[in-house]
Amino acid sequence: MAFDLSASIVVFLVALPLCLGIAVASKAPPLAGLVAGIVGGIVVGVISGSHVSVSGPAAGLTIIVAGAITSSPSYEAFLCAVVLAGVFQVLFGALKAGKIGEYIPSPVIKGMLAAIGLILVLKQIPHLLGHDTVPEGDEEFLQPDGHNTFSELFNIADDLSMSALIIGLVSMAILLLWELSFFKKTPLLKLVPGSLVVVLVGVFLHEYLSSVHPEWALSSNHLVNIPVTTTNAEFLGLIRTPDWSFLFHGKVLLAAITIGIVASLESLLSIEASDKIDPQKRFTPPNRELIAQGTGNVVSGILGGLPVTAVIVRSSANVSSGAQTKTSAILHGFLLLVCVYAFPALLNRIPLSALAAVLILVGYKLTKPSIFKELYKKGGNQFLPFIVTIIAILFTDLLIGILIGIIAGLYFIIKSNYESALIMVQDEDRYLIKFKRSVSFLNRPVLKKMLSSVPPKSKLLIDTSRTEFLDADVEELITDFLEQAKYKKISVELKERDE
Repeated sequence: MAFDLSASIVVFLVALPLCLGIAVASKAPPLAGLVAGIVGGIVVGVISGSHVSVSGPAAGLTIIVAGAITSSPSYEAFLCAVVLAGVFQVLFGALKAGKIGEYIPSPVIKGMLAAIGLILVLKQIPHLLGHDTVPEGDEEFLQPDGHNTFSELFNIADDLSMSALIIGLVSMAILLLWELSFFKKTPLLKLVPGSLVVVLVGVFLHEYLSSVHPEWALSSNHLVNIPVTTTNAEFLGLIRTPDWSFLFHGKVLLAAITIGIVASLESLLSIEASDKIDPQKRFTPPNRELIAQGTGNVVSGILGGLPVTAVIVRSSANVSSGAQTKTSAILHGFLLLVCVYAFPALLNRIPLSALAAVLILVGYKLTKPSIFKELYKKGGNQFLPFIVTIIAILFTDLLIGILIGIIAGLYFIIKSNYESALIMVQDEDRYLIKFKRSVSFLNRPVLKKMLSSVPPKSKLLIDTSRTEFLDADVEELITDFLEQAKYKKISVELKERDE
């Protein structure tokens, strides 16, 4: 429980600016992102079968959500689409559609994780130094300010904040110290999240530097920015609810179908990735996850929130902070709720540069050099789809990049099967062609080439004794060769599977 509580604080600190940033990038009210984060933590966390995954508003849906909000008759009409998308997801789960996530090649999942890590590092470096022209949570290569992920790094000097620079560098130093074995082994210190220390130090440095050098004071765009209310009525007044008269509007239905499908795919990919980084290697039931995400979207839409999905950034922060059970995900939702309701003014004093340091460390852990070395040692069939996925996600977005990665992964799977399903061995005038467990029509050209290379008056053993699947096209090719072998005086022995 202590580790889950500690992890929940880290995830809360990571989720807070992302919820706000994704809302801004999606052209939605800031509170909509926070509502989605709260619902993703509490509602989805309770229903989900995942032990380490954390849900909330996802950057991967930003363009789709922004487009849906713009094309919908009103924001309240868009909320109907979020509710309907949740209903569709529940139906997907009931129809056992969650199995699709299990067919994603492992190198693609690992490439997705590494790409997200790289994006986090690249996107957060400007925030670390006070260059906050792009909202937190933006993961697109082409940014709303006209620059891209890489060109933005060259514009930092034009908008550098001295206070943010000092706070960011001190925050990184604290986090690196907290990774040392001394801090991890000290009983009291290991229960205190380094990110919490970073936030407290960041707030203190901001106040101190502002008093000593007023010209260094951080403006609101360099700080967390949550709506501040003084009464219950004001707080409840910020919550917008669906306009049910638009429930079956054409554009609302189209948005609901799109969000339902894309959010489901992103959630399935995220739980596959989360299961891979779970130290205990536990398995998340995919159909139950779709029902959990769908229920979360129904609740989020009713309360005026953005669509939710399982999010690998928060899940990774959860795992790296030592979370043991889904209690940490649920607690992070309650922390968001309590702090947004009771302490918005206090949260608005947190510098974004301090939170950027936390995200950079999370990103580094996802894309450590050791991960690249491990995949490289496994050979091209594993390493190349991994690299293709990373490059595709970096230069497009998450979903397009994953689709390109899947195509690359399938190509190398087919190529590997194509090359290894048949083995040919020669000893003087004797030949052996051995079949593996499965031989499909894709292997027919290779087999044809092998058979044609057998010279006249030689001996050939065709061994299919361990083959569980033999395509009809391949069987026909063998039958034709047996006829030709008589004329070439090739002695053929066929060793078939003993049924």
